Amino acid sequence: MMNWNKLAADVIDGYEISDQEAMAILESPDDDILSLLDGAYDIRKKYYGNKVKLNMIINTKTGLCPENCGYCAQSIYAKTPIEKYKMMDKETIISGAESAHKLNSGTYCIVASGRGPTNRELDIVTTAVKEIKGKYDLTVCACLGILKPEQAQKLKEAGVDRYNHNINTSKEHHENITTSHTYDDRVSTVQEAKNVGISPCSGVIVGMKETLLDVIQMARALKELDADSIPVNFLHAMDGTPLEGTDELSPLYCLKVLSLFRYINPTKEIRISGGREVNLRSLQPLGLYAANSIFIGDYLTTAGQEGTKDHQMLKDLGFEIDYESAGVSI
Repeated sequence: MMNWNKLAADVIDGYEISDQEAMAILESPDDDILSLLDGAYDIRKKYYGNKVKLNMIINTKTGLCPENCGYCAQSIYAKTPIEKYKMMDKETIISGAESAHKLNSGTYCIVASGRGPTNRELDIVTTAVKEIKGKYDLTVCACLGILKPEQAQKLKEAGVDRYNHNINTSKEHHENITTSHTYDDRVSTVQEAKNVGISPCSGVIVGMKETLLDVIQMARALKELDADSIPVNFLHAMDGTPLEGTDELSPLYCLKVLSLFRYINPTKEIRISGGREVNLRSLQPLGLYAANSIFIGDYLTTAGQEGTKDHQMLKDLGFEIDYESAGVSI
């Protein structure tokens, strides 16, 4: 039987777990979950104490995306009946920042569907960001798709602190999820953000018919990318998408995945993201013994838990909201 606390202590001392140990985490017996989480919490507490970072999304443009990502209801190939609209105006984006501020969210995530931003869309976002940074003490994260170098520079100059572009899955599994762009396209966008001094955010979607080895490779790829923030999404399969009906996840497995990401990326912000409510279900609170960050409010095309319930969950756990935001504390 694996001694998870001993492994956690080794990780804190700088040890990188082996593939065999990583697989042991994902294949651990269900009745080992509290011991596994206890080790993950040892690592989490070392770097983040009992604090939890809150993040809030605004979906500034939805649907109408030319990409063919198999999980996404916003693709033009999906038959999911979702609301579709073009880029919001600057005032609406700024109003969303006010809502994030009122909900004690430290990070405000400006998200838009599409392969990448047009010049007009980028101008709206950068103008809004400049005003937001002048009004609120928020970390601003942008997620606008594939970036060109000059676009990354404009975002940096406007005050964007962080840029999100998920790898989503392993390099080997990528073509099973989308063929309209490559895995390397995604990695290069993360690098463009890093090149101009924007904090890189990149994560995954678990539950898309990948293997356990794929999950391990995802966690290692993000370690190699040196992503400061790692959102771990759990597939909430939408009707009308190629992954419709996929239901591979259990709450205990999701906890093992979160633990794996903590053991492999000990110093990084790990965020429980989309699919939290439907996949972790009643075990949501336990996820925060491995992760140190969550989204509050709704996601892109699915509803989240009420913000007041998230605040109550943190209070019941004895965790504190991490109010440190501006400047992106890593």
